[in-house]
Amino acid sequence: MKTNPKYFPVLIFATLAFGVVLGGWLGSSGENQFLAKNNSKAKLNKLIDFIDNEYVDDVNTDSIVDKTVDNILGQLDPHSVYVPPSEQLQIAENMKGDFVGIGVNFYMYNDSVAVIKPVEGGPSAKAGIKAGDRILYAGKTKLFGRKLPSDSLFSKLKGAQGSVVELTVFRKSERKKIKLKITRDIVPLKSVDAVLLLNESTGYIKINRFAETTFAEFKSGLAKLKKEGAKSLVIDLRDNGGGYMEEAIAIADELLKDKQLIVFTKNKKGKIQKTFATKKGDFETGKVFVLINENSASASEILAGAVQDNDRGIVVGRRSFGKGLVQREMDFEDGSAVRLTVARYYTPTGRSIQKTYSKGNEAYLKESESRFLNGELLSKDSIKVADSLKFKTPKGKIVYGGGGIVPDLFVAVEAEHGDINVSYLMQSGIVGRFVFEQLDSNRNVFKGLTFEKFIAKMNSDDLYFNSFQKYLSNTGLNIRLKNSKGLVKRYLEAEFARQLFGESYYYKIVLKEDAMIKAVLK
Repeated sequence: MKTNPKYFPVLIFATLAFGVVLGGWLGSSGENQFLAKNNSKAKLNKLIDFIDNEYVDDVNTDSIVDKTVDNILGQLDPHSVYVPPSEQLQIAENMKGDFVGIGVNFYMYNDSVAVIKPVEGGPSAKAGIKAGDRILYAGKTKLFGRKLPSDSLFSKLKGAQGSVVELTVFRKSERKKIKLKITRDIVPLKSVDAVLLLNESTGYIKINRFAETTFAEFKSGLAKLKKEGAKSLVIDLRDNGGGYMEEAIAIADELLKDKQLIVFTKNKKGKIQKTFATKKGDFETGKVFVLINENSASASEILAGAVQDNDRGIVVGRRSFGKGLVQREMDFEDGSAVRLTVARYYTPTGRSIQKTYSKGNEAYLKESESRFLNGELLSKDSIKVADSLKFKTPKGKIVYGGGGIVPDLFVAVEAEHGDINVSYLMQSGIVGRFVFEQLDSNRNVFKGLTFEKFIAKMNSDDLYFNSFQKYLSNTGLNIRLKNSKGLVKRYLEAEFARQLFGESYYYKIVLKEDAMIKAVLK
């Protein structure tokens, strides 16, 4: 089920770097001499210069170069890509794990910047920004009614650490304009969404991507859980598209014993580089469960593969995306970058889990959709594996290569009465948009409620369930929710909790009836 992109929330500077493993790049000294040695490359340079100097009309040669680079990379694999400057800056900030700004999550709502929630402890929260506020001006720059693109809008709110911006805000709950001076500061972009106990001895850590700070966040969360009595650990990598390979390796090292192989890579020249676990690991003996789904990719698959191939734990869920390629990044002076595939990675048993891209990039990207159509998301028997790509773990367990990590314990998409569309709908951005609008219309309904009283209120009637059904109809989505009432109400309750209380409260609610969690706890 695809949801119209306009319903997805815009969370400040939060861009998913899907399936991309970043690395260093050697400097480009001697570039001109290198190009001169190759006639084809010299021809391209000469043509661009010829157009630039002699073409009868003015032409933007930069855009020609960008299109040329895109076309060249399009002949390679799906993960060798050109990233323009605006996207590269956002991705870099997202993967860094923090940014300098005012610290708010917001929607562009009816052409105005509507605050969903200020980041806890961030500059905006300290200055008094509240959920539901509309940011009208940053200094003298008008932000409403202009349909500003995201990168332009972000630039008005970002700035140097310690710099001050005066915001003019309309506070809807009080029907008045106020001015607030905010000192920009470092705002964390957490890659670990939740750290909590599922029961008295089972800890849970949800990782949304592998950024620079992920291992540190994981270590901190693990220490907290162990202190609270966790003897088993659930690592949730669902919908985690990857990121820095090194961060996933560092987490695997915490789980594996000394000298156990975590992953190895092989480049064009056949050079193999192996990475082994070291002596010190904070969780080398307790039970481990790794949750994956069809959107778990790259670094997520490295971690899941290391756990599975070393017989260290149980992989639970559905077959992962299937990206076994390693990228290296080359930056350009204009802020753009190219990510080029430079190696393949293999799990400890020797599996390449890269799915085929021989039919072209479009078919490659649509492969995930085919799993929806062929029933793989509902039945393990529909997973197609190649017997020729069969491998054995040290304890004799059979694992497969050639297209993602196949879980040890399959769990179908959570769907009441088999309606898979509703399950995906309830995890899409349209739910967040609906909840924001409900809160925005009457935020006082929840004012002063404790979390326990909030839960009681949400379960007292079907008000929001009925409103959401009407909301879908008004937006043109003809999906009937009646047969999936329990699932719908749970996800609505969880999204209300997220916007009112914070991210971890979302997981406290959805995990109670989560099919994969139930499978683990059994």
